[in-house]
Amino acid sequence: MVRQKVKLLDQLRRALRVRRYSQRTQDAYVGWVRRYVLFHGKRHPNELDGAHIAEFLTSLAEEERVSASTQSQAASALLFLYRTVLGIDISMVDGVVRAKLSRRIPVVLTRAEVRAVLERLKGAKRLVVMLLYGSGLRLLECLRLRVKDLDLERGEIRLRQGKGGKDRITMLPAAVEPALAEHLAAVREQHLRDLKRGAGFVELPDALERKYPGASREWAWQYVFPASRLWTDPGSGRRYRRHLHESAVQRAVKEAVRRAGITKHATCHTFRHSFATHLLEDGYDIRTVQELLGHGDVRTTMIYTHVLNRGGYGVRSPADAL
Repeated sequence: MVRQKVKLLDQLRRALRVRRYSQRTQDAYVGWVRRYVLFHGKRHPNELDGAHIAEFLTSLAEEERVSASTQSQAASALLFLYRTVLGIDISMVDGVVRAKLSRRIPVVLTRAEVRAVLERLKGAKRLVVMLLYGSGLRLLECLRLRVKDLDLERGEIRLRQGKGGKDRITMLPAAVEPALAEHLAAVREQHLRDLKRGAGFVELPDALERKYPGASREWAWQYVFPASRLWTDPGSGRRYRRHLHESAVQRAVKEAVRRAGITKHATCHTFRHSFATHLLEDGYDIRTVQELLGHGDVRTTMIYTHVLNRGGYGVRSPADAL
């Protein structure tokens, strides 16, 4: 029997999955490798070297005007391809035109603006935004929460496999607990109905489904914010319930911001920025804020110290004394 040759992009996806890269990172790396191959006339990367990588990265900066972080991601994807998938120890050559590194101050809402947006949201979407602001979560971190990750008695949320594959603990706001408990009761009723219909499955991380075959139908593993519709796996025929899609929350937030008359470019991530900023305004230590946000380096958190230049915490303008 002749063994079929595995395609390059399939090899790349397999290597990324084995190393537990997030789905978004997998999609991004595959996209960059595809663009790199097309850029060089569909030549196989085995025929290309560091100079070809440099040419591609330079074109991203000069012709497409991508950001520094985007160019850096493209470089990481190509180095992963060569070193991990192809087993070629390739080195970057000099002369790569670097994309301009921009340092932007994050958009932050005032407490009154946060309240105004929340007043225009309802149901699960309002709860999601309450957790983005009250716990400092990223949107996908919030939507991927499982029931077992919440500790209502201790007022804690345990984040599993967050950005960079890191776990952390953050606060569960007391203001959210009554509505969250009511929401979970409704979700549990929905899960019980799914079980009676032969559904009730949820996707498990890594290889847990093979290790614990029954866990995918257990209440503890269900998503806190499940999707409204079931999804059928064409291979197994199982009916799964995934988490609420991020676009549904993004649309609701955009509409609520518009209706609140807020002119700032506020998105779901703005509530995480506002969480950090308001904690610093209240005098909390920057290291504490760093831990709650899950930043690996305090320098990342220091972008929020722009709040120290405002109000009673900063320098007073001479114009205010006139």
